[in-house]
Amino acid sequence: MIVKTMNQRSKHVLAVAVVLSAFLVFSGTTWGEPFWTTLDEKDRTNPVQINNETFAELAEKLKPAVVNISTTMVVKGPRPFAGRPSPFGEQDPFREFWEKFFGGEMPREFETKSLGSGFIINKEGYIVTNNHVVENAKEIIVMLENGKDYQAEVVGLDKKTDLALIKIDAKEDLPVAPLGDSDKLRVGEWVMAIGNPFGLSETVTVGIVSAKGRVIGAGPYDDFIQTDASINPGNSGGPLFNFWGEVVGINTAIIATGQGIGFAIPTNLAKDILAQLRERGRVVRGWLGVGIQTVTSELAESFGLEEKKGALVAQVFKEGPAEKAGIKQGDIVLEFDGEEIETAGDLSRVVASTPPDKTVEVKVFRDGKVLTLQISVGERKEEEEIARGPAEKPLGMTVQDITPEIARSLGLEEELGVVVTRVEPGSPAAKSGLRRGDVIQEVNRQPIKDVEEFGKSVEKVGEGESILFLIWRAGNNLYITITPK
Repeated sequence: MIVKTMNQRSKHVLAVAVVLSAFLVFSGTTWGEPFWTTLDEKDRTNPVQINNETFAELAEKLKPAVVNISTTMVVKGPRPFAGRPSPFGEQDPFREFWEKFFGGEMPREFETKSLGSGFIINKEGYIVTNNHVVENAKEIIVMLENGKDYQAEVVGLDKKTDLALIKIDAKEDLPVAPLGDSDKLRVGEWVMAIGNPFGLSETVTVGIVSAKGRVIGAGPYDDFIQTDASINPGNSGGPLFNFWGEVVGINTAIIATGQGIGFAIPTNLAKDILAQLRERGRVVRGWLGVGIQTVTSELAESFGLEEKKGALVAQVFKEGPAEKAGIKQGDIVLEFDGEEIETAGDLSRVVASTPPDKTVEVKVFRDGKVLTLQISVGERKEEEEIARGPAEKPLGMTVQDITPEIARSLGLEEELGVVVTRVEPGSPAAKSGLRRGDVIQEVNRQPIKDVEEFGKSVEKVGEGESILFLIWRAGNNLYITITPK
């Protein structure tokens, strides 16, 4: 799936395609007193009556808190059109200029413009937008609905959720947009988007909530609200309002070539991030120190679990919180700090939302029993990865013993297991994603040391039964199941 964030750069829409990750979204941690506005419950006691005036009244009330954001960025790299024909052809005036005065060398840095949206959440001038709207900006200009322009400064950025907090000094009380409870948002509920699509300021669009909890491959924190309210390039960072006039989402992404499909970050995910950005300019996340994958039906059967749920621990990082707490490779995490875990993403979300140094209870399934462990959550460092994604099924491959030369080339500490040297196209191994260079360490939870033990272990598997492999790939472990032909 190709996903687009929605800013404009140099009058061209930039599509952003990002790799799907399975991990870490958060909500619920309190990092400081809220500095945004919320509606009193008494203001929500009477339902909004939808009629011919509803949309107009809401738009008139909400637009003053929505801002247009323009930035100037310095982009490093080859000049525009490098490696492809210039739209000016051979008579490109820029090429002629640089050839004449600088020997044909175009500058490797150039400025580009970007447009986006945002909204004011505090009378002192705090504004929410997307990270991709203001990241690396040399200058940020915020324009209010009344036409006034202000230079903004970045308070904090969080690339992983694509959220940013900026601030202007207006020396006057500003109109604010109250933040609502996105958990209360229901599929089918009316919503309104206001923003700056394609540079067209104060554009209002209306639709419904199409879905919640969407994972679209935009990053490791996917938990999007999907809406059919029109969202386009330039809407990035703008608000998605419910019919109480509360912001329930931050418009962030679209699907390339999609129609009537837009995505917004839920405000409940954003609240704690914004608090952290104001206090420290960055986000602190909890860290467990495991590589995990979602439990499939095949994996559940292989591990003796009655239903497919939980997060399977494929790797335990040395000296990490999980290892110190006694979590082992092959454990299936069913509950973390009182929250049931259905998928790997669930575990990632709750771990990331847990403050470092907090001790929590973790329930794991191991060898047919449920165990309760105590774990002190660590702090995730940017260079550390909490988990890796899954692969799925194998057989139709060639393996060989691991020689000292192979161990050195692959970075293995021990010459144990077998290395996959060939994967047959169209085979169960190929369909599962098994790759040449993968190292098989276990077969059905039993360690193997060489090709002979591998062959004996595979031969024991009955007809039609799946085989559970533990493989090592590029420094990370992964469980996969295969049903031989």
